Amino acid sequence: MGKFTKAMDKVDSLEAAATTKKAASDDGAPANRNKQSGSSSTGAPVVKAVRRTSSGSWDERLSQATMVTGPAAESFRTLRSRILHPDSGVVPRSLLITSAVPGEGKTFVCANLGVVLAQGIDHYCLMVDCDLRKPALHRLFGLPLNQGLANYLRDGDDLSPMIMSAGVETLSLLPAGPPPVNPAELLGSERMSQLVEELENRYDDRIILLDSPPMQAASETAVLARQVDGVILVVRWGGSRRENLHKLVELIGRERIVGVVFNAFETNILDEKLFGSYEYYAYEETP
Repeated sequence: MGKFTKAMDKVDSLEAAATTKKAASDDGAPANRNKQSGSSSTGAPVVKAVRRTSSGSWDERLSQATMVTGPAAESFRTLRSRILHPDSGVVPRSLLITSAVPGEGKTFVCANLGVVLAQGIDHYCLMVDCDLRKPALHRLFGLPLNQGLANYLRDGDDLSPMIMSAGVETLSLLPAGPPPVNPAELLGSERMSQLVEELENRYDDRIILLDSPPMQAASETAVLARQVDGVILVVRWGGSRRENLHKLVELIGRERIVGVVFNAFETNILDEKLFGSYEYYAYEETP
């Protein structure tokens, strides 16, 4: 896993450079990342700021959901709190974001969740686009798709140049790369399993988000679901049929589902008067 270790060192350097720059602008003294606490060398927490990437601009919807006060932003912050402070007391190190069918907004939910997790004080977030058939995470952050996970799994390419800063000091993205001809075989390979394990174990303060294909559109998603600590199921309000959701829950296992995000949740008249008449998200924790 030498190439992988080199790649993760690059992630560390991206995060450390951003943190040092922020600390220097605040008090004139650089700060080094503490691998266990995510704090500066002085012990003070590092405040994460949202900024645009040098290679492109964020999707406007992503910016609104993470930067504007309202139901959408608050829903994702609530989801973050539930993840970081579970009833069990054990914070998941890796989460799979998926849906029953295409078009339910799983990638958008993954991107927003990645941003709000990275904006927290004590955590770093790495998003991995595992939707090798129809990759989309890179577009939301204005990043290129020249190479990525598919190149690493298929060709053994060096992972280091593929991991990019996603616009928040402690948020990184490994894009899917050009769509391969055998996505199911690549995601179900031992190499993929080792990658997830290494990502989970490298640091205590990093949360890994995997954006996977919809369950009913790709068989490999069920394999990925068994490799992570938990699954977040995205359901478009009024979209998925009830029987499809039941099949999905049975396939994943109720005990593995951390929660359900209802996308495009319908508002009532009072909601519209208070918050405006746009779509937002509701979160429900599974029993």
